[in-house]
Amino acid sequence: MRDTPSLTSEPMADTDQILRPHAEEQYADELAALDAADDRERPPNWKLSPWAVVTYLVGGELPDGTVIVPKYVGRRRLMEIAVATLATDRALLLLGVPGTAKTWVSEHLAAAISGDSTLLVQGTAGTTEETLRYGWNYARLLAEGPSEAALVPSPIYRAMQHGSIARVEELTRMPSDVQDALVTALSEKSMPVPELNSEIAATRGFNVIATANDRDRGVNDLSSALRRRFNTVVLPLPETADEEIAIVSQRVDELGAALSLPPLTPAADEIRRVVTVFRELREGVTDDGGTSLKVPSGTLSTAEAISVVTNGLSLAAHFGDGNLSAHDVAAGVVGAVVRDPVHDGIAWREYLEAVVAGRDGWGDFYDACRALD
Repeated sequence: MRDTPSLTSEPMADTDQILRPHAEEQYADELAALDAADDRERPPNWKLSPWAVVTYLVGGELPDGTVIVPKYVGRRRLMEIAVATLATDRALLLLGVPGTAKTWVSEHLAAAISGDSTLLVQGTAGTTEETLRYGWNYARLLAEGPSEAALVPSPIYRAMQHGSIARVEELTRMPSDVQDALVTALSEKSMPVPELNSEIAATRGFNVIATANDRDRGVNDLSSALRRRFNTVVLPLPETADEEIAIVSQRVDELGAALSLPPLTPAADEIRRVVTVFRELREGVTDDGGTSLKVPSGTLSTAEAISVVTNGLSLAAHFGDGNLSAHDVAAGVVGAVVRDPVHDGIAWREYLEAVVAGRDGWGDFYDACRALD
């Protein structure tokens, strides 16, 4: 948590000094305005009604004139399904290829519903069952034996205690036998603690949001028993280039402010270029449908486009004139596309010569990319 005491005598940094505030901290004013304007029924232990949660996610304007910034740019119906699921006894699985805002949506759902997005388990190949259930303070365990004081609760355990939303990121990264440790919590709404001959029963309002993708290497399929405990919402890539540009612009603005980088206003053309390159190579065809393209091995997701533009903005701020140019984004684009020097290198060079070289107004981008060969 943010209020954990420092190991030194220096005071904790205030929220403005935190590199990436949690959603409930960064958008506290919006959440407070929604709370004040929300007169609809709220499920047990929810901070906002389902309507207000969806409004927080997709944006809107409140009767008092407060503007709610969209957190998710896409189909509203998907967010309505996700929120309605969490109001039932079914857990929510956000599924999609990398870069479809699964983690982003998960964090904001937890912030709006529970006011706390920090009850998080990050799935990896090394995640153990104790990470999902509970562990032990071994010093106290050896000194006192099993006791509640020696038990170290997991984020899911704590969410059950307080009736909150727990988040499990990259569920399919975990080994299959570890994943199945969730079955009892999701089906019985309880967690046995056999060492203490007891169990913890979930408080009303408890639920789980998990994220997963099936495109990366090293994923483990969910068992049928576990999959049945989830309602799955598939988050697609942005449908249009304008939608994707809006997402990239908004996130780079936020990241740029946190990193004290210059404003993004003059960078609209470069963002459109990056998004266009990624979309065309991702789909294997140019925007006009006139040229078929080899598809690189990378995902070329919206998240990667945000990273490329942010890195370019940093280059422009510290080693350029502060204005984002083709020269600043070229290296990031090439690095994102060419993951495999052989296969991806061929696909990139063909795209560069067949598409970029002849495109009006793209001469500077072509020259910047060629200079990296």
